Amino acid sequence: MPRAVESEQSSQKLEIILRHAAQVFADKGYEGASIRDISRSSRVSLSGLYYYVKSKQEILYLIQLSTFRTILARLQAALRGVRDPSERLRILVHNHLAYFLEHPTEMKVLAHEDDALEGAYRQEVAEIKRKYYGIAVEIFEALQPAGQARGLNSRVAVLSLFGMMNWIHTWHRPQRDPQAEALSEAMSRMFLHGVMNERSPVARRPLPNTRARETRAARIAV
Repeated sequence: MPRAVESEQSSQKLEIILRHAAQVFADKGYEGASIRDISRSSRVSLSGLYYYVKSKQEILYLIQLSTFRTILARLQAALRGVRDPSERLRILVHNHLAYFLEHPTEMKVLAHEDDALEGAYRQEVAEIKRKYYGIAVEIFEALQPAGQARGLNSRVAVLSLFGMMNWIHTWHRPQRDPQAEALSEAMSRMFLHGVMNERSPVARRPLPNTRARETRAARIAV
């Protein structure tokens, strides 16, 4: 068998394993899931599974690595040539929501298993997340010269935006809720409206008992 064909088949098999592993992690949690569960779900023998991955930790790492590399690359491509700050914000929101609505299982895993990665795996994924977060901060800060977002802390604003987006898997229902285009437009408007009215006493009043959940949700992007 030609090496190119063999490599493509191996890549496809790994994708199948990771897709089933993400579902197992989403259903049972990382700690509650076992390699045997993933083997059973993917219908790949244990020996076959260990041919592609070394451990459950590596599987989680590959799921997160693939997800963040893809979403970062898509964002960079979509932003290319766009200068208007508001439009760049809409692209950021649409890119984030569109990917995660297409991959709700992976999104759930990222939201709930952020702290499970260790060592070099954690560091490599964290570096990609920092790049993604950095782009979001740059987009937000570009709104300030236009008179928007004046006086707001960039970190607070950006993490609040991610906190709003990252938990849609808990409530979004495809049959009744807007899809990516309409949803991203609505969230962009809500975010910009809140930013532009930051002097309003109501807008500035902190909501009770939301900080812990927002902080955890936002970790996906930092």
